[in-house]
Amino acid sequence: MRARLVRVDAVLVQALIAAALSFAHLHDVAMAAGQDGWKAWAYPISVDLLLVAAWRRLRSGTTKAAAWCWFVIALTASLGANVATAGLLDLGNVPAWLRILVAGWPAIAFLGGTLLAHSAPQKDASTEDQEDEPETMPEPSDQPAIEAPPEPPPVPVPSALVDHARKVAAEHHARTGTAIDTPTLRARLGVPAPMAEAIAAHL
Repeated sequence: MRARLVRVDAVLVQALIAAALSFAHLHDVAMAAGQDGWKAWAYPISVDLLLVAAWRRLRSGTTKAAAWCWFVIALTASLGANVATAGLLDLGNVPAWLRILVAGWPAIAFLGGTLLAHSAPQKDASTEDQEDEPETMPEPSDQPAIEAPPEPPPVPVPSALVDHARKVAAEHHARTGTAIDTPTLRARLGVPAPMAEAIAAHL
């Protein structure tokens, strides 16, 4: 845990040193370009804020093309100031193109910050279609459910007819060696089919 805190602190100190040096270089270039007083201090703040805004938009995962564009612009401004103050540019005699860039930077930074702050996050098209479609509920069927037909009431069978059918069935079994079936029983008794089935159920 302690080693981790030391590593984090070292990274933080390094970041603060780099930010302070870049801040000072941007201030010096702005001063050399004719932006004195509070305006010279506002330039490095503007560049750093644009860098932070572009980096946050890159981390959010939305509108990455615009975020990369403004990140590169702000980084170029910061690196350009660092290189210009390294002795490659005479700060006592700043060229006209640098004065134009410094003078036009506020408008560029304002445009970039506004676009990054107000650009709407992009959504997946399939997700939007799913959100727009209302949920469909199953409609109840107007047709009544088909019910099974009720079973016919049992056919009353006289006990005398059942006794006679048993004699016929016994005779058939003695003659053929097999139990009598319903059609044969019906034919021997001369009764309707429902009556024959009811009699066969009693055998």
